[in-house]
Amino acid sequence: MKLLDERIWALFKRHWKYTLTYWSVFFSFGLCIAFLGPTVLDLRCQTHSSLQQITWVFFSQQFFLLVGSSLGGLFKKTLLSSLWTLFSCSLIISLVFSIIPLCNHVSLLSVAMAIAGLAMGVIDTISNLQLVKLYQRDSAIFLQALHFFIGVGALVSPLVADPFLSDDSCVLGSNWTLNSSSASDLGHLRNSLVGQGGAIANISQYPLHTEGVVITRVSYAFWIIALINRLLPCSSTGPRLIERADSQSNSSPFEDSDEGHQSFFYCCNLAKLRGRPATFFLLHALGGAVVFITDGIIGSYAGFVYTYAVSPPLLMGHRTAGYLDSIFWASITVGRLAFIYLSYRYSAPRLLTVSLLGVILVQCLLMIFYTSCVFLFIGTCVLGLCISSVFPSMLAFTEDILDYKGCATTVLVTSASTGEMLLQLIIGSVIDSQGSYSFLLCCTVTSFISFCLFLLFLFVQRHHRNGQTVKHSSDPSQGMDLKEKPQPGGS
Repeated sequence: MKLLDERIWALFKRHWKYTLTYWSVFFSFGLCIAFLGPTVLDLRCQTHSSLQQITWVFFSQQFFLLVGSSLGGLFKKTLLSSLWTLFSCSLIISLVFSIIPLCNHVSLLSVAMAIAGLAMGVIDTISNLQLVKLYQRDSAIFLQALHFFIGVGALVSPLVADPFLSDDSCVLGSNWTLNSSSASDLGHLRNSLVGQGGAIANISQYPLHTEGVVITRVSYAFWIIALINRLLPCSSTGPRLIERADSQSNSSPFEDSDEGHQSFFYCCNLAKLRGRPATFFLLHALGGAVVFITDGIIGSYAGFVYTYAVSPPLLMGHRTAGYLDSIFWASITVGRLAFIYLSYRYSAPRLLTVSLLGVILVQCLLMIFYTSCVFLFIGTCVLGLCISSVFPSMLAFTEDILDYKGCATTVLVTSASTGEMLLQLIIGSVIDSQGSYSFLLCCTVTSFISFCLFLLFLFVQRHHRNGQTVKHSSDPSQGMDLKEKPQPGGS
């Protein structure tokens, strides 16, 4: 039995250069977005800042990534403009990472990461948009692969940074002795800061100098990432590919209509939305709400599972607990690799139903066996596998329902970025006020909410399809086209 049928393979062979471009850019995106966490303490030394001050860099990057996601649709009117935008954004990120070692104040570093975050957000939206345009009803397979590559980049990123991180304090005090923070304390701080500052109140007791002689080699790590980020997109979006896109810029497969796939703010233009049925808006809102929660769960779990593990009742060792985050992201990456094939074999509604039910089941079991360190590792792995495919599957499913005429990609990408930022802040504040056990409770409750929203989404999409069938019933040709549309998935 063939892994892919000849039609999908023919589609890939037709668009393979563009597809590899988006995949390689997303690999670089994963490298860069995951690089701040491991290097944040060395950057604190470089900028002579406190822990409270350096966490603003996290917020700066995440907020402007959200802005970039919202604006990304403005830059993809044609395939040529999309490729040029990807090339420019990759160049901007490389330049920013090259000059980060020169930022000696936290405000300069925040501005630099804001610029990089803006470029990353644009890359996020454009890559998803263009893959949906290229493959449409077969896009689920290639979207799973796209998000697999961001996972690979996020896994490779700490490996690049690790040889250049300081084992002891990277600031010598005025008496020319290292401060009292041990290597184990610094490792604990790095793992805690993955949550983007949510656990600052619990780790601020560690003494860290802000004045003195800086001794860190983290500059080399940023320059290596800048070089990788420049070489990969440069080789994929090279002159020949851009020239080919220029020659095809007037052909229909790559041109946009005025109706769909614009920026988030264009999608909110009331003049463009008149005459749309209520189900059109509900599908956008419910699809965005589902990925808002699920991506928020991913960000929150990755950010706070370490804090939960080292707190009572588990009191896991710092080094052992530090593996949880890596295991979680590794399982997400493996899950997306597996769902490349599963998206071909099974329909998106079935995959989403199984995935969301799996997320709920795992989180309930984690709450039941909350005193078991072994089950925390098992549950972390299974949770990553279950939740890994929700965003790509939801995006492909929503676009298919709307016949690729709505703003689903822009709305869902923006909603996912918003959820990843806001839900972390909300859950982090709850953990600080209610204790570490509230972490699992928050994730479980939000998982139930996301599944209920998905069931409502299925109900609305059925009414939407029925309404479209009635609308086109008076036109035999449109009615026939509507009935003959192939459905994504094999069952």
